[in-house]
Amino acid sequence: MNWLRSTFNRWRRRWVRAWLYRIVFGERSQGQDLPHTRISPAAFIEQEDKLTLADHVYIGPFNYLECSGGITIGEGVQITSHCSIVTHSSHRAARLLGEGFVRWPAAGFAERPGWVAGPVEIGPYSFIGPHSLIEANTKLGKGTLVCAGSFVRGEYPDFVILEGRPARVVGDSRRADRKLLQRYPELLPLYEAWAGPVDED
Repeated sequence: MNWLRSTFNRWRRRWVRAWLYRIVFGERSQGQDLPHTRISPAAFIEQEDKLTLADHVYIGPFNYLECSGGITIGEGVQITSHCSIVTHSSHRAARLLGEGFVRWPAAGFAERPGWVAGPVEIGPYSFIGPHSLIEANTKLGKGTLVCAGSFVRGEYPDFVILEGRPARVVGDSRRADRKLLQRYPELLPLYEAWAGPVDED
């Protein structure tokens, strides 16, 4: 009888993976068709109407995107897994107001003392490593690499490598790109089309 149960469970897992959690190409954002964008069915997107996607975006499984303040994700961005991108934070307000948090008389949540809210923008061809947090009022330039487990808040220029809790700039993503382009020089026009001219240094 145990063999029957284990066989059933194995086939059940395969079926769920194949049909319920399969990532397929093709999404739509802000009225635009995105034929090369993929979003895992295991990703949770809250207030999706305030999410703006470019094409060639990948949002993997078990990510949480809270879009109430607006999230803009550029061309070719990869968001791996178990990441949170949030456009508001209420924990300070909840601590300050205690039970009064839900009864605060102001017109909206944003008027509560301690409430933090703002948009998030992720530049083209950026990479967000697993288990990362991107907080409200964050803007990442193009070609940004966010290392696994990083907590990111603030504005950063193009091509930075971010790491840590809180995240700090630890490098420039173009250094590794230059090494790869030396191995594959035929890719230089494709790279420069989005990244701009490659420095020789």
